[in-house]
Amino acid sequence: MLNKTKVISTGMITLIILFSGSAYKFNSFQNLFKPGKAQAEEKPAEKKEEIFPWKFPDEEKIPALAEGDYILYGQKLINETSRYLGPEVKNSKMRFAGSNMSCKNCHLAGGTKQNTAGYVGVYGRFPQFRVRSNMVETLENRINGCFERSLNGKPLPLDSKEMKSIVTYMKWLSTDIPVGAKVNGQGLIKIPFLARAASPESGKKVFQQRCMNCHGVDGLGIRRGKQGDSEGYVFPPLWGKDSYNTGAAMYRLMTAASFIKANMPFDNPDLTIEQAYDVAAYISSQGRPVKPGIEKDFPVLKFKPVDAPYPPFNDDFPPEQHKYGPFQTMLKDK
Repeated sequence: MLNKTKVISTGMITLIILFSGSAYKFNSFQNLFKPGKAQAEEKPAEKKEEIFPWKFPDEEKIPALAEGDYILYGQKLINETSRYLGPEVKNSKMRFAGSNMSCKNCHLAGGTKQNTAGYVGVYGRFPQFRVRSNMVETLENRINGCFERSLNGKPLPLDSKEMKSIVTYMKWLSTDIPVGAKVNGQGLIKIPFLARAASPESGKKVFQQRCMNCHGVDGLGIRRGKQGDSEGYVFPPLWGKDSYNTGAAMYRLMTAASFIKANMPFDNPDLTIEQAYDVAAYISSQGRPVKPGIEKDFPVLKFKPVDAPYPPFNDDFPPEQHKYGPFQTMLKDK
């Protein structure tokens, strides 16, 4: 998003350029005015943004709350999505998820674990502008995006009890977090770029050594029960027809590598940066459902992430590099 506003008046020129909420200063304008020492001293110091601690309310107090039933149902929908909204539930009208995965497979511990795109504080950060759609989205929009992409399904009705319950659960997790505040551990960790392309071949070796005990030799996960019982997975599939589709954020290398580095293997997340990238590359190299209309994502192409591995692109780099990197040289053109 790029929004330019110029205000010109006698004796004063102010240039403000907003780019995703951040102000950019241009050296070419620094010499237009030469304020005296007193003026310089009066310039206020930039206020450092406060980062709030990761915390959420006492779960035992939920039943006593007026909205307690919604919170508890929303919690169940996040942790057991397949049981209530999956493709195997008996009521066909409730089959909104296209896979037997659950929201908690990515948002670990029901969205209460740091560095897993958790839900603490997220309620107060919406509505927000998102470059993928090039529009301001509500929290409900964002939730449905996950249903269509990460769960390979279809959107929940906005007025449904299910949507209201998920939103109420997220609101409860954000109790006492100021609107718009950043929270320690929100989102995913930032990892450095590799100087080389990520290697699916090397990632396969790491997967066989450190990942297949949970996700299976074939990467198709370990089911909680048997096929058809809507019980979902103990450990989710990382590819195949019951996994997330090509429109999910986890299909992008940087997102997957960040998640893997911070959280996997689940019992001992100690992979190196290189191993995290390579495992992510191996996972992304496997077949999975294709998101229809994915070419419409990021309509303003110059804001499309370099690791979005599907066309159209705003550069001359090959699709293979968009998928596996290296990304540093690509960013220079952004």
